[in-house]
Amino acid sequence: MTTPRVNPNKRLEHQGVTDASEVHYNLLEPALVEAALKRGEGRLGLGGALLASTGTHTGRSPKDKFIVRTADVEDKIWWENNAPMSSDAFDRLYADMLEHVKGRELFVQDLYGGADPAHRLDVRVVTELAWHGLFIRNLLRRPAAEELAQFEPEFTIINCPSFKADPARHGCRSETVIALNLSKKLILIANTAYAGENKKSVFTLLNYLLPEKGIMPMHCSANHGLNDVDDSAVFFGLSGTGKTTLSADPARTLIGDDEHGWSDTGIFNFEGGCYAKTINLDPEAEPEIYATTSRFGSVVENMVYDPDTLELDFADDSLTANTRVAYPLDAISNASATSLGGVPKNIIMLTCDAFGVLPPIARLTPAQAMYHFLSGFTSKVAGTEQGVTEPQPTFSTCFGAPFMPRRPEVYGKLLQNKIAQFGADCWLVNTGWTGGAYGTGSRMPIKATRALLSAALDGSLSGVEFRRDPNFGFDVPVSVPGVADVLLDPRRTWADADAYDRQAAKLVAMFAENFAQYVPFIDDEIKRAAIG
Repeated sequence: MTTPRVNPNKRLEHQGVTDASEVHYNLLEPALVEAALKRGEGRLGLGGALLASTGTHTGRSPKDKFIVRTADVEDKIWWENNAPMSSDAFDRLYADMLEHVKGRELFVQDLYGGADPAHRLDVRVVTELAWHGLFIRNLLRRPAAEELAQFEPEFTIINCPSFKADPARHGCRSETVIALNLSKKLILIANTAYAGENKKSVFTLLNYLLPEKGIMPMHCSANHGLNDVDDSAVFFGLSGTGKTTLSADPARTLIGDDEHGWSDTGIFNFEGGCYAKTINLDPEAEPEIYATTSRFGSVVENMVYDPDTLELDFADDSLTANTRVAYPLDAISNASATSLGGVPKNIIMLTCDAFGVLPPIARLTPAQAMYHFLSGFTSKVAGTEQGVTEPQPTFSTCFGAPFMPRRPEVYGKLLQNKIAQFGADCWLVNTGWTGGAYGTGSRMPIKATRALLSAALDGSLSGVEFRRDPNFGFDVPVSVPGVADVLLDPRRTWADADAYDRQAAKLVAMFAENFAQYVPFIDDEIKRAAIG
């Protein structure tokens, strides 16, 4: 099957790109790998993976992300969370970037955001780097060759890592900028080679567009039973909480690892691939993800490797702790062929608690689920964002505030309505610290987390004895087969129980202080569930 050839410059005319020296339109993986190597963008690793470096930016730059403030979006955007840019400043940035790419070689990928044809977004990604084209081709959904001939993008991303913005001229914060113009259906990215900015820009778009269709966009992974598409589960969580690891359960079918939508007919993956962290990746615990690091066409980011043998060092975080591998979903043997699932029966909210206070699992009422969804408590993990070198406690509403253009109540209400309409068992799962806070305790054992999740998903957890947590009021299992009882009671894992109580009181106060901002917008049931 060949890709239809067209006049690339004609294809790009409506984006203003008319004077590029050469435009490569929808190259397939072998050609993209070949181009990246020819241009010196990386090395060919073991098995044919492309080993790439993102340079200075090894994580997202959330403080450099802007939304253009136009009349048609003025009343829809959560401006306290999204920095505004004026239309004039955006137009100057756009004009300067178009001038910058004149005479340059460009790579274009036409892709879909969304596995459900009824709700997908047609996106064109224009990049300076061949490996960025390979990355986004791995991460988004690839149209069939015959679909490309009629492809018309609804939104376009133009990414120029070699262009440096001028804060005074372009209304931004630094030489790095990610600017979304929802009115012009255009996104501009400059002065960062971190490929994750491309995929998260598409996620932000879907987070803006889908709520008006009654669809809940979710920063979550998802899977379903091996032989039961209706036995679906979603795993909310920020990077570093275990979304990719925990959803890639060999006993279940993987729908996707990061971004999904929930419509009245079920859930659907936004993407066509996975973007997994590789730091300390264990070939025994995660064999299939590990195998993708030596798979042809995978993109391995910022990993240290032996220059002679090309063997990857999974423990070396000298470049960044945010080492990653990007690969298509079909690299995982139990991945869904359709990336679709039924209405979720279980909703899991993942948190990485650096305080060492929260239990490894807790059962939530619908009102408690809304409280923890709006709170979005976790810890920023080293390397995920620029400047984060160790876990930092944070509240990221809806488990994805950096990607939420609308106010959190919009997403909260959508989730509340979905739970009320369809019903679901809700759980809070802590993949963070036990036996003490970060620096004293240790990370929650992955085997215990998997055992507790399996019990929740197969229904057996509902039959065990629960106790009421004195700090947050949710139900915590007292004993679960295969899990040490002491692990289920965080206070017992601490050497100093009084120190635990002080830490717990501190965390409860942080929750209450953070949640005060939502009190005017929520119903009384959620207010009562706020703190048990």
